[in-house]
Amino acid sequence: CISGCVCPDGLFDDGRGGCVEQEDCPCIHNNQWYSPRQKITVDCNTCTCQKGGWSCTEYVCYGTCTIYGSGHYITFDGKFYDFDGSCEYVATQDFCGDKNSSGSFSIITENVPCGTTGVTCSKAIKMFLGKTELKLENKDYKEIQRDIGDDVHYWNSTVGLYLVIEASNGVMLIWDKKTTVFIKLTPDYKGKVCGLCGNFDDKSNNDFTTRSGLQETNALTFGNSWKQSPMCPDVTQEIKPCDVKPHRKSWAEKECSIIRSEVFEICHSKVDPNPFYEACVHDACSCDSGGDCECFCSAVAAYAQECTKAQACVFWRTPDICPIFCDYYN
Repeated sequence: CISGCVCPDGLFDDGRGGCVEQEDCPCIHNNQWYSPRQKITVDCNTCTCQKGGWSCTEYVCYGTCTIYGSGHYITFDGKFYDFDGSCEYVATQDFCGDKNSSGSFSIITENVPCGTTGVTCSKAIKMFLGKTELKLENKDYKEIQRDIGDDVHYWNSTVGLYLVIEASNGVMLIWDKKTTVFIKLTPDYKGKVCGLCGNFDDKSNNDFTTRSGLQETNALTFGNSWKQSPMCPDVTQEIKPCDVKPHRKSWAEKECSIIRSEVFEICHSKVDPNPFYEACVHDACSCDSGGDCECFCSAVAAYAQECTKAQACVFWRTPDICPIFCDYYN
């Protein structure tokens, strides 16, 4: 005999010290318990707790690529890497060398130095939609019509801090008018795109595919292959701004500690804070020619955005930390 507590026949341990019928079994998601028939949203799908397991709708969701701060990239498949190149680079496009593909769009990011340490930020974005070229720069955008290409319709709107451009071919670009860009694609583009944002095939281990179609392990070699002009110099080494400016390091670590603090506690189990913390320290050290608070705020906002996507809404802005005057934006 082994002493211990077991539930009577036909009943199940509910994980909280009680015994329940199978219909009343709770479910667990990200270390949180949910009652039977309770619903949660995971990306664009809704999941319902049934008999201790999750039953989910099976919609295929938009893919998102994020470019923010001084050279931080999160690909469509969730690979996180840094690349500091001073040039124009292909963020994503659907013309990837296949002889049959005509290509309906291309998004180019123009990176410039954003401090004295050599790191770069996205200064301008060019969006090619058929024969329309949009250039987003200086908090505004302008349209240029070219001679060749198809007609691709698009709409623009302002949502809070962001300028949103949505095109009829399933491409959406969201820009905070500073250094953060979100590129969203419909599932039709899965596996059909290339560039710094990866190939959107749900596998992150092959995202470093160069312009010539080779698999790379090194972010610098991969990034260099996507530059638009051969005149730009290649990036040969990763810049560590906190080593270059050690006097800024302790300030950067102190400010960025908000990402690991209890302010974001509900998000920690859903989105790993460590890469975002490292990126924040990197940015706070590097922005030493004005705009250092802006760099810090963009870095924290990037983590807050990922938390919101994972259903963990965090109110982190205060009158002292990265305030936004909502009345002005409303």
